Amino acid sequence: MGDPLRPSRRATKPLGDRGEAMAARFLEDRGWTVVSRNFRLGRKEIDLVARRGEVVAFVEVKTRGGLGYGHPLEAVTWRKRREIGQVAQAWVDRHGREGDVYRFDAVAVLTGGGGEPVVEHVEDAWRM
Repeated sequence: MGDPLRPSRRATKPLGDRGEAMAARFLEDRGWTVVSRNFRLGRKEIDLVARRGEVVAFVEVKTRGGLGYGHPLEAVTWRKRREIGQVAQAWVDRHGREGDVYRFDAVAVLTGGGGEPVVEHVEDAWRM
């Protein structure tokens, strides 16, 4: 059973989906091409895989309606980073190209406050 104080996955999925769409647009507006969304390996996934030239970024997107549960990037734990690394290796095995440079990025999307959503892109957010 989950934490009774946290919203259920069913309740947060629409917000997460909107956040991923905003993150994809944000990256595309900055010259990235989103080459994969929700790339899965079993039950694990990478939200976005984006390319700009020879750089391929495996992007974890965290969306919150406010800071009541902390900053969105606080949810990118060491366990989540390890899972993303495993899925990233599967993506590289299937789609990688000679000369590609790989990194792990994170995007935080804050939608609350009544104004425009705030999107924060952290390049090279962690290393494996």
